[in-house]
Amino acid sequence: MHRSTHLAVAALMAAGVAAVGVSAVGEATGSSVRLGSPIRDAAGRDVGQLTVEPDGYGTSRVTVQVTGLPKGWHGFHIHATGACDPKAVDPTTSKVAPFHSAGGHFDVGGGAHGAHAGDLPSLLVNADGKGAASFATDRFRVDQLTDQDGSAVIIHALPDNFANIPSRYAPSGPDASTLKTGDAGGRIACGVIK
Repeated sequence: MHRSTHLAVAALMAAGVAAVGVSAVGEATGSSVRLGSPIRDAAGRDVGQLTVEPDGYGTSRVTVQVTGLPKGWHGFHIHATGACDPKAVDPTTSKVAPFHSAGGHFDVGGGAHGAHAGDLPSLLVNADGKGAASFATDRFRVDQLTDQDGSAVIIHALPDNFANIPSRYAPSGPDASTLKTGDAGGRIACGVIK
């Protein structure tokens, strides 16, 4: 097993997601409920594709392929609102924050980061700008992603620390940013799930 595969499996385990297949995109299960989304960067370029489908035993299979992204680990989340405006403005700063329109992390149970239903394993992008992952999660059902305001997939600029707090937070503990997003940085790509 390659080192990158070991790291991907470790990230899946840290996120509480069952690793079923890390590198290859799976075929459809034959289910009539299958959601998908093209993923685009802030310039509107297609950089990937997401599919979410039932996987049996109360789980959903999430499959993603990307290309043309910066190499390294990237926070990878389902966000609460199905809107991907690259010119969205963050009302707390009054500055353009691409894809801020997708809202916070999708969550059905409440809680801090690392336990949100939409907190997925970080996505590893290789030096050639390509990355892929496929895994099962029991944190949400496919139909929960299609509520009244929909949902979106977001790829962040930085790795997600899953609220495993680095030493810089000692002795006071995690700050609000870590508890909200895992310090995953800006949103570099987005796709409305439908």
